[in-house]
Amino acid sequence: MIIPDRVKMHELGFDERTSTFNEVFTGYTEDQAKKEAGRCLNCKTRPCFSACPINNDIPDFIAKIKTGEFEEAYKIIAKKSDFPAICGRVCPHEKQCEGFCTMGKKYEPINIGALERFVAERHGFGDTVTVQTAQKTDKKVAIIGSGPAGLACAADLIKEGYSVTVFEETSVTGGILTYGIPEFRLPKQIVKGYIDDITAAGAEFKTNVKIGRDITADGLLSQGYSAVFLGSGAGIPKFMRIEGENLNGVLSASDFLYKINVDGAKPVFAKTFCGKKIIVVGGGNVAMDASRSALRLGGDVTVVYRRSIEELPACREEVKEAEEEGVKFDLLTNPVKIIGDGNSVKAVECVKNVLGEPDSSGRRRPIEVKGSNFIKEADFVIMAIGTGYDGTVLTNMSIDTDKWGGIVVNENGETSKRGVFAGGDVVTGPKTVVAAMKAGKTAAKAIAEFLET
Repeated sequence: MIIPDRVKMHELGFDERTSTFNEVFTGYTEDQAKKEAGRCLNCKTRPCFSACPINNDIPDFIAKIKTGEFEEAYKIIAKKSDFPAICGRVCPHEKQCEGFCTMGKKYEPINIGALERFVAERHGFGDTVTVQTAQKTDKKVAIIGSGPAGLACAADLIKEGYSVTVFEETSVTGGILTYGIPEFRLPKQIVKGYIDDITAAGAEFKTNVKIGRDITADGLLSQGYSAVFLGSGAGIPKFMRIEGENLNGVLSASDFLYKINVDGAKPVFAKTFCGKKIIVVGGGNVAMDASRSALRLGGDVTVVYRRSIEELPACREEVKEAEEEGVKFDLLTNPVKIIGDGNSVKAVECVKNVLGEPDSSGRRRPIEVKGSNFIKEADFVIMAIGTGYDGTVLTNMSIDTDKWGGIVVNENGETSKRGVFAGGDVVTGPKTVVAAMKAGKTAAKAIAEFLET
């Protein structure tokens, strides 16, 4: 019998949800997971498998959940995914596996992300990364960056017995998983659990070490490392280059999220944001994270986006949750000037847009409506329009880059310099967590082959 609707996860009540950073959805119980798994048609074409970037055996692990074999379900997931409790929460499932689910053609798709999360949480931590072969202590690998690409690369190399050292620029490990994603979407203890397991398996983490400033790939190779993986991301915030961006009260989303996730600045922002008008510019998941965080800190938040709701790049679930929590959306709108009162933000001058033909992104291009200028009051402006490459990463390194500054690699993650590999955002620019993890795993396989030649 077909069950058209998903089994709903329990979620926090509105008051707790909008006043704390506690995780919004609390996950499935065993009975709920079995019921949701029972909706799967186990279709022969397996479109969810093909749509998963790491080709997780989705129908197989769901079938095990259906029969209550939860640990067997975990073993199936763990063959392809090192961090299922993370992927189950932050992967854009609606654009990947769930977006191609056969059930979704007529009914609600299977909640694959919630089922993955359930299996991972039920298994827990302590043995998610284990050495599977004899240790090769004479082969050391340096990994630059402890975000998703670096962690995935480290986990796979550790499993193969290699000695791994992970160098992290900031004071905390986890990269964007720790400093870029709010706890209401990804609790920090989940990230810490995986890092603790990687550490227990033999990896060493060194924080406050910046590539290009404190170390270089050449330097690491000369210090006895047999290979280097560059997974330092692309975290330099972009701005619109409009008048007034230098005013007090203009922030980048990445800096704002770092301060509240790592620097303990929530009390400071709660005091300064309370009752204030906050404009978040952008339409991606980072804009949703920033707007929902600002709202929890007492702000009156409006997202300003230059296209319509259909072109909004953020996951639909994130947009829905933001709207439910009280974030407002001013669409087909683009800032052209930030107006100050002295040195502080007072308002934003905007224009209205209409949509033209699709551009290179496949979305319809916004066209300014002449004479449509209007003023929006604002006390703070958070820019969430993307991030770019850190040019200092490759200081004193002769490695090929593309015209945008991304590191050029082949299909195995090899750079133009022998023994140096790269993957994740430092190669592609900002992409998804699972895309970075896949790049880390691809490079780990190539590094292992390189070290055995």
